[in-house]
Amino acid sequence: MKKVSFTEMKNGTKDDYLFLDRYEKNFASKTADRILKFMSSLTETLEGYQVSRLEHSLQCATRAYKNGEDEEMVVAALLHDIGDELAPMNHSEYAAAILKPYVSEKTHWIIEKHGEFQMFYYAHHLGGDKNKRDKYKKHKYYQATKDFCEKYDQNSFDPNYKSFPLNFFKPMVKKVFSRKPYSLL
Repeated sequence: MKKVSFTEMKNGTKDDYLFLDRYEKNFASKTADRILKFMSSLTETLEGYQVSRLEHSLQCATRAYKNGEDEEMVVAALLHDIGDELAPMNHSEYAAAILKPYVSEKTHWIIEKHGEFQMFYYAHHLGGDKNKRDKYKKHKYYQATKDFCEKYDQNSFDPNYKSFPLNFFKPMVKKVFSRKPYSLL
């Protein structure tokens, strides 16, 4: 297999970087497939919860879909907790970083901040500030983030809820992740 000529990036040639660019574009084009594969592995029950991480995500996305949200928001609802596995202390920011190149500023902000907004439902039970989200009250996406948590996230731990399967969302995930990144527009 062909490899670049350099061992330090500063010594790379234009041909090296054109060569790598082809591989990187091919790899990036398969992001949706890698995400869907990862999501399908989240079948373990959330410790102490009544549903798996996958089921929680499916319930969120199903609720968003049934509420008439656009594909971008449905995909964001599906992936909003994708960071739980690898970044449990900042899962919202992790999920938002994955979505950022492919979603609007609004959707990115909602996913990035949903963890703080979700504290409204439980922080006071643990000696925390349930109103931490209030520091964003004047932000243009405050209400949208509050609504996301209320309508899709906080109520999606129900073992009796009939969510759509992951395959239902596959075309939407592929469509969102096949967009030209916002940063390149």
